[in-house]
Amino acid sequence: MRQFFRQLFAFSLVCGWLLAATLAARAETVARCGQGWLERIDGYPVLHLKGTPYEIGYQHGALLKQDVRANLDYLVNVKGATPVKIGPVPVSPRAAIDAIVKLQWRHVPPKYFDEMAALAAAADLKVEDVRMGNFIPEMFHCSGFAVMNSATQDGTLYHGRVLDYAVDWQLQDHAVLIVCEPTGEIPFVNVTYAGFIGSVTGMNSHHVSIGEMGGGGQGHWDGMPMALLVREVLQTAGDLDAAIATMRDHPRTCQYFYVIADGNTNRAVGMEASWDKFDVIQSGEAHPLLPKPVKDAVLLSADRRYEELVRRAQSQHGQIDAQGAMRLMDLPVALKSNLHDVLFAPKSTDLWVANASHDKRPAATQPYAHFNLAKMLASRPDPASPEIPLPPPSENIGNR
Repeated sequence: MRQFFRQLFAFSLVCGWLLAATLAARAETVARCGQGWLERIDGYPVLHLKGTPYEIGYQHGALLKQDVRANLDYLVNVKGATPVKIGPVPVSPRAAIDAIVKLQWRHVPPKYFDEMAALAAAADLKVEDVRMGNFIPEMFHCSGFAVMNSATQDGTLYHGRVLDYAVDWQLQDHAVLIVCEPTGEIPFVNVTYAGFIGSVTGMNSHHVSIGEMGGGGQGHWDGMPMALLVREVLQTAGDLDAAIATMRDHPRTCQYFYVIADGNTNRAVGMEASWDKFDVIQSGEAHPLLPKPVKDAVLLSADRRYEELVRRAQSQHGQIDAQGAMRLMDLPVALKSNLHDVLFAPKSTDLWVANASHDKRPAATQPYAHFNLAKMLASRPDPASPEIPLPPPSENIGNR
């Protein structure tokens, strides 16, 4: 019998070693730059950025150079050459973005312009093109929810984010998870695309998650760009109240709706934050635009999608787990233009990400990849991987 248990113990050790080796093999370092590095976790690109705004921007542009150039080239030179209707007269996106940048310049912290300048330098792009790509979300205006406490199987807070944007913009071909550790601020994960420094979907290491939903109000651009305001929440807000204050206290632009969740307190709110309005909707609370509240839930969507989201949340109330929360985001809550779906469990910092396919099948029909922010922050690159030099900032890089 003792011999049997010794063999069983030895076998369990071998299995443990094999499991550890298998898990370690999932992450492969592609290259390093300064304190940053690019890796692939089960094939999914994960970009680690760390340091000052200049260092973060340069790492981004250097480690994702081909994707940054391809993504921004398509946005700037293909989509940017197609007139869009803003007001009564069609205009070129470049002309519109130039006007928006001039309006918003004074509202944007210098650190973000420094980061864009460094990104442009590392990717061999014009800084004007990088700015245009990063300000595009201000021109074109999804669903979101949080369920918690009595609504879920074990009380876990789940925050779902459905990004219905434009699968024909090819953004999904350049999808990347960015794990950012800005000097002196809160680390966070940004579900985004190569070349973008702002965020529309993210979670920080203090267990705060956020996602936005576009509304109306085009033309009201004299404020901080939405995607940079969301990022400001991620890297400065340590709890839900701080996140609400960040949104409230900054000058805002067009009409946007948000779901913000806090895994530490199991609280979440919906929010309308536009140039002239700031309204916070508590979980289970009715609103003129959201007339069917569900206990311990924040449900944001529109029209028939809202009706379906409410129906699903009610029918699964008290039984929702991670898989059930993902199913809340299935079609038709998500549209055919569904670019990405993300589920956050902010307390554990787990997240699940699905992207639209290259052939434009919506994200809701694609498999989810699972990550954990705390584990990604604790990981380190392979020191034997290729290294791209990080030059010191010059007079023209890392400055406004």
